[in-house]
Amino acid sequence: MTTDYAPKKTSPTIESRDQLIASFARGEKPKDAWRIGTEHEKFVYTNGDHHAPSYDEPSGIRALLGELEQYGWKPVMEGGNAIAMSGPDGSISLEPAGQFELSGAPLDSLHETCAETGRHLEQVKAAGEKLGIGFLGLGMWPDKTRAELPIMPKGRYAIMLRHMPRVGSMGLDMMLRTCTIQVNLDYASEADMVKKFRVGLALQPLATALFANSPFTEGRPNGMLSYRSHIWSDTDPHRTGMLPFVFEDGFGYERYAEYALDVPMYFVYREGKYIDAAGLSFRDFLKGELSVLPGEKPTLDDWTDHLSTAFPEVRLKTFLEMRGADGGPWNRICALPALWVGLLYDQGALDAAWDLVKDWSIDERQALRDAVPKLGLDAPIAGGGTLRDIAAQALDIAGAGLTARARFNRAGDNESGFLDPLREIVRSGKVPAEVLLEKYHGVWGGDVSRVYDESSF
Repeated sequence: MTTDYAPKKTSPTIESRDQLIASFARGEKPKDAWRIGTEHEKFVYTNGDHHAPSYDEPSGIRALLGELEQYGWKPVMEGGNAIAMSGPDGSISLEPAGQFELSGAPLDSLHETCAETGRHLEQVKAAGEKLGIGFLGLGMWPDKTRAELPIMPKGRYAIMLRHMPRVGSMGLDMMLRTCTIQVNLDYASEADMVKKFRVGLALQPLATALFANSPFTEGRPNGMLSYRSHIWSDTDPHRTGMLPFVFEDGFGYERYAEYALDVPMYFVYREGKYIDAAGLSFRDFLKGELSVLPGEKPTLDDWTDHLSTAFPEVRLKTFLEMRGADGGPWNRICALPALWVGLLYDQGALDAAWDLVKDWSIDERQALRDAVPKLGLDAPIAGGGTLRDIAAQALDIAGAGLTARARFNRAGDNESGFLDPLREIVRSGKVPAEVLLEKYHGVWGGDVSRVYDESSF
């Protein structure tokens, strides 16, 4: 749910649908300009009793943001409150219950991405030590009820919190109790975007399985390996899911724009304030018939904001977002972009990845997505077998793609080593959640609080 905090010039009014389609075409870049943008969230807790700190309490979220100014981060204000930070490593933002997110800068290599991640974690850990707070790398709060969690002072979140219960049973859990790792990737053309989108959607369940890391809810096992992924199954059907139309003949920018127009609105941002437009139609807005802004037509900034309120498993803006992974530790923050860069940024790897999934039907893709939160790598795939049967093959394809990219660090290593945590998961046969559950039922003696020692940064 990252917001673009960069200062903007006056945005053009949208006069035709061609402008909506052109907004995606503006993302096209030649291969040598493709970049990697990695986003990762973590839970913030107090060292004493593990409660989630509020914004304003002593040593709370406001104080944490303030501590980061010493590293060159500049506050972004809303309603008199710092609600984000901007700096050379991208932006730091707050999710609804104070989950702390770095939206990294667009970088050329995974070596740079992992260095950026390391800098950020060093900074927040140093700030946390001063304030008596820690950071937890999981996909879902392991022990908190919704009522125990604070709400951050961001206008768009107030609107979403009111609207979510109207459209699904778990939208508030998504907002308040989950964390993810995402990667944003470029495309060269409409055709290139289409192929990457299709591969990304079809193999998103594999990423969900490999990164599954949310097996606890309110102190007990929840019966899932990725409860975070399960939550998305009943958050809001109008703006989530596997987007079967992406695999239809003729899919491209125009079809995605039509999908986005059908996504109900959340808000319109005017003069520093969010106007509640939850459930209203962007199509009406295009006609100047939006009830909360009668006679006014949207700008391209409004369209950009609206695109950020769709939450499918892969999302198109002026880049493609891979959205299927649970939050996790440092090495998996580096492994997630390695997986997708390896699969999507080399043509040979992209072709090989498409060959893995091109014969799957819409129903088979959906069944896989539905099974993965509970079964992980044991989820059945089309044609027989399970995800486990193609996981090593997909990692080999990604490794070959990274080797072909030939991005080296000072020691002469290419990027393929960043896949090692995923290779170990496949070798062991246990996804992260299964390791945690073994410990919960074993050495932890059913004490889920031990996860704070196990999964903190």
